[in-house]
Amino acid sequence: MPEPEPPPLPMVWRPRRARVIAYTAAAVMVVGAIVLAVVLPPPFRLPDKIGVVVFGGLVAFILHLLGRLRVEADERGVTVVNAVRVHRYEWAEVLGVTLPEGEPWPKLDLADGSSVGAMGIQGTERTRSHKAVAELRSLIQKYGEAPDRS
Repeated sequence: MPEPEPPPLPMVWRPRRARVIAYTAAAVMVVGAIVLAVVLPPPFRLPDKIGVVVFGGLVAFILHLLGRLRVEADERGVTVVNAVRVHRYEWAEVLGVTLPEGEPWPKLDLADGSSVGAMGIQGTERTRSHKAVAELRSLIQKYGEAPDRS
């Protein structure tokens, strides 16, 4: 199967399903914590109610970390935004991208021999993830120094 034409840059890949679930759950958590704080019976005082809202906000923040996942490509390279860390690689540093069957997300193979997971492309979204990996692979072929692996 021939590689597709590289997409126009800048390009951003985001998981659709995980993002919707994360931000919906975060909104439900915040609203639920606020409602719970308002309806708590009188033995609970203001500090308790504030604690409930803060806890809801903390859970929402953690869900935001999962909702912000993405992979960005521009003329200079690739940015991988995972849950906790953001990685920036120049095209010359990226040798390839693989998404083995059953893996949760693809891995970028780097020139220093290491690899990094790209959580912004979710393997569970089969059609979208295979298309995203093919597009990213074509960009690596075009802008990077990766050899032709066909």
